[in-house]
Amino acid sequence: MDSTEGMQNTYMNEKKAADRGGEDYEQVAMRVSRVSIIANLALTLFKLFAGALAHSGAMISDAIHSASDVFSTIVVIIGVRISNKASDKEHPYGHERLECVAAIVLATILAVTGLGIGYSAAAKIAGGDRLQLVVPGLLALIAAVVSIAVKEAMYRYTKVYAKKIDSGALMADAWHHRSDALSSVGALIGIAGARLGFPILDPIASLVICIFIEKAAYDIFMDAVDKMVDKACDDEEEAEMAACALAQEGVLGIDLLHTRVFANKIYVDIEISVDGEMKLRNAHGIAERVHDAIEKDFPKVKHIMVHVNPA
Repeated sequence: MDSTEGMQNTYMNEKKAADRGGEDYEQVAMRVSRVSIIANLALTLFKLFAGALAHSGAMISDAIHSASDVFSTIVVIIGVRISNKASDKEHPYGHERLECVAAIVLATILAVTGLGIGYSAAAKIAGGDRLQLVVPGLLALIAAVVSIAVKEAMYRYTKVYAKKIDSGALMADAWHHRSDALSSVGALIGIAGARLGFPILDPIASLVICIFIEKAAYDIFMDAVDKMVDKACDDEEEAEMAACALAQEGVLGIDLLHTRVFANKIYVDIEISVDGEMKLRNAHGIAERVHDAIEKDFPKVKHIMVHVNPA
């Protein structure tokens, strides 16, 4: 016996709560994204100015990398806004997976950025054109230090809120900040090395940075894919849900528990055993208690289906 029909009101309350939570989620994501755009625009202009004035091609390239972060953040904003749309007739389970699409787009941008850095570095090492490099001025060195500090701060700031609201797209944007910080580290090493007479340090550092960026892009991509293919929750979380259900009065056992991660939300299907001689109304009440308890203890759960079996 499914308890679906008798849980219509409960589900509507659940949906309203989820919608309220979604508003908070979107507000946080938009606030972080606005800060990111402002910081990146300011940093891009500063790097361009410093690179041109100090004759540093590395710093100008780093400025272009920062400018790409503005585009990445715009992708995050679009993804979050679309994924936060309320359920409709064509999409009764919501639009959360569209944020995964945004994360995949950002992971792709990150991977291409890393490959571009690696290719450029490899070409410099193989081509031997490092001897033709112009020694950059001190301002380029200062700009690199400022960029590292700002981008690392942006990475940590964005990562904290990405974890708080469990946003794959925002986490991807955080790692884009980290990639820019690493790129600036490469620029710093290259500029310092060139000023000390060792321009080869720039492309070598860039190759190492490329590896770190590709690893971050891979992790972001795989996390988004897992969320799009209905991957189950980990065993520990499922065990906690089962324990929560068993703790409810009248539940004699758990016959089945299936979970699936839907973007940053969780869907649960659970079958519980109750006294087979119990009246339908009482069995339904037990199912509602299980539903409400799991919903309360696991905020990421968006929808629960409870099926009752006679013990």
